[in-house]
Amino acid sequence: MDQLESIDLALEIPAESVPYFHQRKTTQNVNSPKPLVELDRSFSIAPMMGCTDRHCRKLFRLISPHTLLFTEIVVTGALIHGDAPHYLRHSNDGPCVMQLGGSNPIELAQSAKMAEAAGYQEINLNVGCPSDRVQYGGIGACLMAEPQLVADCMSAMQEAVAIPVSVKCRIGIDEHEDYEFFRNFIAIVATSGCSVFYVHARNAILKGLSPKENREIPPLKYDYVDRIIKDFPSLSFYLNGGLKTCQDVESALQRVPGVMLGRAPYSNPYLLAEIEAQVFKHKPASRQTIVDQYITYGESNEEAEQHPKHLFKHLLGLYTGLPGARHFRRHLSENMFEPNVSMNLVYDALEVSGLRDK
Repeated sequence: MDQLESIDLALEIPAESVPYFHQRKTTQNVNSPKPLVELDRSFSIAPMMGCTDRHCRKLFRLISPHTLLFTEIVVTGALIHGDAPHYLRHSNDGPCVMQLGGSNPIELAQSAKMAEAAGYQEINLNVGCPSDRVQYGGIGACLMAEPQLVADCMSAMQEAVAIPVSVKCRIGIDEHEDYEFFRNFIAIVATSGCSVFYVHARNAILKGLSPKENREIPPLKYDYVDRIIKDFPSLSFYLNGGLKTCQDVESALQRVPGVMLGRAPYSNPYLLAEIEAQVFKHKPASRQTIVDQYITYGESNEEAEQHPKHLFKHLLGLYTGLPGARHFRRHLSENMFEPNVSMNLVYDALEVSGLRDK
């Protein structure tokens, strides 16, 4: 049995754990005999290092059944040479996109196969991360300078898997911030057959700005996204960058088919409930119901070996905006690292902060 077969067996996912496809319908790419799953990409959560791990995605899925979720970036070397089951493991978080970091077409194709076998519904190539560590590996935003290599990577992955393969990119890098640079990048990558692009509508400054500064300092250029949609009507573009509220989402959906948020819902997870109601017209669960379900998840045999601190950290912002939220965060933060702490710490934090049943 080879590595991929063993991973496939170890991570076999039941069909019911991959819900909420848009109309659960499939389409056929005229250039490929493979059936493609059509996802509802009208609202998605951005991949965030240190944030969108499997526990975070479980919490987000409990709040919003319809949001398209992304994993953290997973580099190809970690899957091929590291602990692949650890990086691929997930549970009932579909629809979910595995974001890969890499620049070697063969390694990306192998990694895409592994992600598909593990039950993810889309593969996304990171062409937008500006961190020094990612650049050192020749991946992330620096790949915008090599659109033909990106096209080759996309071709290899699309040949390897039946699920959709997409790109997440910026609108430029360093001094290359004119629209024509962005347009040329899209035109070349699209020759691979890639038709789905998540666009952070800022330039990436590869030297001199931290990843946090790169999310805030380069100016937003939504007009670039407006123009690219008009120039490539057969492709699909989804807007990321600068969106923080449900009102921002509703406004942006007037100009693009879908939007992506990151830090705002992570710091205030229940924002997803508002978006679930407004965008998907679905009544979300209460915070208390979500907490009860999340605690049950944390106490399951599957997660029992994990110290609860890995689950607690994603709950810190759940009561943002309510009286007592600061007390809740403090109680959870001050006690979550104790060696023998249990998931019941969440109930204790709710009790002392007066948030039980809120």
